[in-house]
Amino acid sequence: MIDIRFPDGRTKAYEAGVTPEMIAGDISSGLKKKTVAAFVDGALYDRNRPIEQSATIELITQDQEEAFEVLNHSTAHLMAQAVRRIYGDALFGVGPPIEEGFYYDIATEATIRQEDLPAIEAMMRQIVQEKIEMYREELTREEALKRFEGDAYKTELILELPEDEPISIYTQGEFVDLCRGGHIGNTGHIKHFKLLSVAGAYWRGKSENTMLQRIYGTSWFSREALENHLAVLEDRKARDHRKLGKELKIFELNQEAGQGLALWLPNGYTIRKVLEDYVYNLERRAGYKHVSTPVLGTKKLYEISGHFAHYQENMFPLMSRDGEEFVLRPMSCPHHMIIYKSELRSYRDLPLRLAEIVIMHRYEASGALSGLERVRAMTLTDSHIFVRKDQIKEEALAAYKLILQAISDLGLKIDYVELALRDNEKGKFHDNDQLWDEAEAMLKALLVEENIEHREVKGEAAFYGPKIDIQVRTAMNHVITMSTVQLDFLLPERFDLTYIGQDGEKHRPVVIHRGLISTWERLMSILLEQYKGAFPTWLAPVQVKVLPVNIDSHRAYADALNERFLDEDFRSELDARPEKLGYRIREAQTLKIPYQIVIGDQEVADQTVTYRRYGEKAQTTVPLEDFVALMHQVIRDKS
Repeated sequence: MIDIRFPDGRTKAYEAGVTPEMIAGDISSGLKKKTVAAFVDGALYDRNRPIEQSATIELITQDQEEAFEVLNHSTAHLMAQAVRRIYGDALFGVGPPIEEGFYYDIATEATIRQEDLPAIEAMMRQIVQEKIEMYREELTREEALKRFEGDAYKTELILELPEDEPISIYTQGEFVDLCRGGHIGNTGHIKHFKLLSVAGAYWRGKSENTMLQRIYGTSWFSREALENHLAVLEDRKARDHRKLGKELKIFELNQEAGQGLALWLPNGYTIRKVLEDYVYNLERRAGYKHVSTPVLGTKKLYEISGHFAHYQENMFPLMSRDGEEFVLRPMSCPHHMIIYKSELRSYRDLPLRLAEIVIMHRYEASGALSGLERVRAMTLTDSHIFVRKDQIKEEALAAYKLILQAISDLGLKIDYVELALRDNEKGKFHDNDQLWDEAEAMLKALLVEENIEHREVKGEAAFYGPKIDIQVRTAMNHVITMSTVQLDFLLPERFDLTYIGQDGEKHRPVVIHRGLISTWERLMSILLEQYKGAFPTWLAPVQVKVLPVNIDSHRAYADALNERFLDEDFRSELDARPEKLGYRIREAQTLKIPYQIVIGDQEVADQTVTYRRYGEKAQTTVPLEDFVALMHQVIRDKS
């Protein structure tokens, strides 16, 4: 007999070899039905894995986050078995659960297309009906290599595992896979799933490796949950910024112009200019000084800063002219160090807050490019704040609060805050332990003292210092670093930056790197998807569309209205084309223009305005001055 201890402290004796499923059934049939797996002494156990010695158990039920991972991990194996039955030569890379489902990388001579997925699903349902048990087995490295002889992918993975540790495999009928485990125990427990898409993926994510075929899918515990998720996915298709950007004439990506090089169309440039003015005024009120620096810099400049050594792979190739070597800058930090150094500074001059809308270039592999989310030319809302040590907390906090204001004004929400620290990987970070310890302690203290909830992540710091990253979850469920506050003791050393202290001696400033609201490109992708293209009035490229019913008899008043709106600094357009009114209204709706104004006989006679807001059916007629006041209020409120 063995003793099983439960989370509430109770202990019960069972026969050795009892499974989590059996233990759940011993408590109640309802719990047995809901149990997916268990933590046994902290280790993840399959639903049907025998427990051979006394242990503490925590059952994992369907309402827990880990249960979704177990279900999707098991569904990945189910799909792999179905693929093997259909494509007999199929070999498999990795098939992990992911946040909203699973995928499996597959090597087969056949090309698997989207239209092939229903046949794979049908085979999966057949295997579900067969109710096949999933058995775990532990092998030595030699036994595992023999079992997967001829499978180059599994062999490569096995050879990377510790030689003296047991290797687990799972047998599911005729299908056997190398796997760490965490399974639902029987294919009959997997009922509500959908295969979503097929894509190419390099083995282990490296472009020099074989291209495999990756099938994505999702699995849920109820039909309702699956259908709700599929509805969300359909909504995301409608929100895709690449689709909306084309429909609303915001930007263009063209192979002839260059991959990852966005062309801003008039509507897109208008939004970008509104954002630029907003950021400029926000920063100006917060005491920032704006500068402009070139997109080029010398190689020497980036060698001094250390960026060339750490980021060379992400930079475009060197350019050589007249004995000088230049780079397209991947960031503005070195230029701002030179600006600081351009004159003698006193302790009274600090803090010095330099800000710039920075055009940068970073080389992204073609496979990593994704609309405006991942590009090769980008424009960043950047800043470098030069401070004395006694000013670090106040200025870092002020930068953080400015970020919060900008994110709020844009109608976005923070998903979580991350404190990125260094790890022990040599060469990845500068090697002054004293500076690192001091910088990390300061940022940690700031977050704790201000009660800012955060998670610590080792190894994600910048090479020069720790950072606070603000993560936003987009409407497409992508987690994106929106903003950052970084503490840097290193670059002032490298550039020999100083200020004259109160004691008349030279002292070293500290630099706070601050990214306000990401790049224009990434921000535009987020906003397009957040608002589904229907921008709030203050951001909309066209705020008002004036539509005369009769081009001849109503044109004069429509012209006068449009001119008045332009004088009020509204982005107004007159549509007096010889097209039917219904056609012009539908086009304004398609372009998601916030206010559409229809001018007919009554409006001309009464000198009024009849408007309809985008997304609403009701029309409202008001005096002209009331409409002008309404527009100013809506724009001022950023609604």
